Amino acid sequence: MTPRKLGHYRILRELGAGGMGRVYLAEDTKLGRRVALKVLPDEMALDDDRLRRFRREAESLASLDHPNIVTIYSIEEADDATYLTMTWVDGETVASLLPPGGFEIDRLLHIGAQLAEALDAAHARGVTHRDLKPGNIMVTAEGRVYVLDFGLAKIATAAGTRTATVEGVTAHGTILGTFPYMSPEQARGEPVGGPSDIFSLGAVLYEMATGQRPFRGATEGELIASILRDTPPSAFDLRRDLPIALDLTLGRCLQKEPSSRPSAAELGTLLRDLARSGASRAAKSIAVLPFTDMSAEGDQRYFCDGIAEEILNALSQLDSLRVAARTSSFLFRDHGGDIREIGRRLGVETILEGSVRKSGDRIRVTAQLVGVADGYRVWSERYDRELTDVFAIQDSIAESIVDALEIALTPQEQRTLAERPRAELAAYEQYLRGRHYLHEMTRESIRLALQMFRKASRIDPAFAPAYAGIAEAHGMLYHWAGRSDADLEEAERASRRAVELSPGSAEAHAARGHVLSLHRRREEAARSFERAMRLNPSLYEPYYYAGIDRIHEGDFEGASQLLRRAAEIREEDYNALDHLRMAYVALGRNAEAAGASEQILVRVDRYLDLHPDDPRALQLGALALRALGRVEEGRDWIERALSLQPDDPRTWYNAVCFYAQTGRTDLAFDYFERVIDADFGLREWLERDSDLATLRADPRFRELSKSFG
Repeated sequence: MTPRKLGHYRILRELGAGGMGRVYLAEDTKLGRRVALKVLPDEMALDDDRLRRFRREAESLASLDHPNIVTIYSIEEADDATYLTMTWVDGETVASLLPPGGFEIDRLLHIGAQLAEALDAAHARGVTHRDLKPGNIMVTAEGRVYVLDFGLAKIATAAGTRTATVEGVTAHGTILGTFPYMSPEQARGEPVGGPSDIFSLGAVLYEMATGQRPFRGATEGELIASILRDTPPSAFDLRRDLPIALDLTLGRCLQKEPSSRPSAAELGTLLRDLARSGASRAAKSIAVLPFTDMSAEGDQRYFCDGIAEEILNALSQLDSLRVAARTSSFLFRDHGGDIREIGRRLGVETILEGSVRKSGDRIRVTAQLVGVADGYRVWSERYDRELTDVFAIQDSIAESIVDALEIALTPQEQRTLAERPRAELAAYEQYLRGRHYLHEMTRESIRLALQMFRKASRIDPAFAPAYAGIAEAHGMLYHWAGRSDADLEEAERASRRAVELSPGSAEAHAARGHVLSLHRRREEAARSFERAMRLNPSLYEPYYYAGIDRIHEGDFEGASQLLRRAAEIREEDYNALDHLRMAYVALGRNAEAAGASEQILVRVDRYLDLHPDDPRALQLGALALRALGRVEEGRDWIERALSLQPDDPRTWYNAVCFYAQTGRTDLAFDYFERVIDADFGLREWLERDSDLATLRADPRFRELSKSFG
């Protein structure tokens, strides 16, 4: 029966019961406030030794002072009962609030960030929750989140009680905690710490996102086996409007190895950044596939790609539309498959596909927008025009997509779309050929791209993108093919001209910043990057190149912030993540470096699934595998990359990094000598790259690097 009074507390009603006793809402008659009382079971309260240990642990927990943690006020005895007094929260548990399909993303991120902050505060004081679950999380009407029973699991251990619950049913004498949210190490009965709480929080967030628990089993044994063995389905596969970055974050939290999980501090930052970035509002998404060449000669692939890329770039300017990056969507060239499966793999709601037939001075373009959920056409159109109308066709397609998806453009977005650069048709064709070659990313293709960009600039001297292309190509050649002063000077002139012709172009300012950074004019470069970011906050290049420049300067903290943003913007990209991993290692933030490596592997695996012989993906995947201790797998990947590109300095350089980190020093120096002979890279990079740390004390490193300027 519910008591009427305990000591100077007047009992108002029972709130619940569990393995640690019954909980009541009470009024403190001395202080005039409401509190929660947790009355301990008799078997615990009557055992002096267990009660002493209980008091010792409870006193340490009472020192926790955080706005998202229910505070323990005191341990008291009265009327033959021992009880805790705690903060009373007027709210509902996440378990009772959770809708069948999960919370709205805004609410999920809001709750998740507060939970991570609570864990961070407790972990900083050496306190682990040990039983985090939806029933232990309260949310008030104002949205404030409170974690209940913080550390009481440890108190129970100290008091000699060991219980576990399955689906709310208590199983005595087994393992402490609640099975569906239990970490692998906790399920094995091993000592647990902060990473165990992160796993539990990951399981809670997964359920909050999808409405489903990540691990299941009809019995206690099956559930534990699932936790120890299974990788849960991607949350994104269960709910298509989830930001990819959130899906990756949940995957990191649910890693079997504790060291691979993020810290509570990092998790809180990730969730807050997602909320600030507006990821929860990006409900509309699209992928633009490469258009099919229907011309009789079949020689217009560059033109088809260019039209699709121009439409993609135009749509990427819109804050309210998430656009899959070119590197991902163009992998589905000539797909001939189920559009719904392509949409699932790209993580978008709609797909634009089309075709181009070019004949003489006439062009026919067909385009259709398809819904991924049902495979039905949302919009379609055919354009039979003069070839000179190609720009108007691209504009019309972009505008039709905006209308079909009911996107409200801001005045700035309207101006941006209206002010896109135009060119003489012949110059534009040469420019498209140049972009086609530049994307192949070999020394030979970059030189071919440069020829095309130069032709475009001669045909139309006022076409700014041609000069930006010249600057980008010369910058690549300088960095990767000999560090020629002539390349650097040409890049300087072209980037300056691009900005003069189009001062409102984010791409031009990004190219200018990259060239200035190669000149080591870092303050000017930073201003160009910042200008590009203001003009187009969703453009990948300024964040990526600015992050690399910060690494050159040794500012790894600044680099990590920029590179993390680049990785968020281009959700399939693993290049920015690889540099982010390097920055974290240099900062000594090993858990975050491991998390970056995990994310690299997720993205590389997705890319290799579509493009299995890509050397760059294999190289960076190998470095991530090595960082996670999977050395043999990494060695297979780096050797495969070397066999695919045996004469490429970038591949040699990554082989140096891999072999240096795996103790094969002589082999690392063999490849390092080739890198030096090829004049690949910059001295600052050799000095900053954390993957080369094991080589720098070797006299051979100092001798070989003397030739670098």
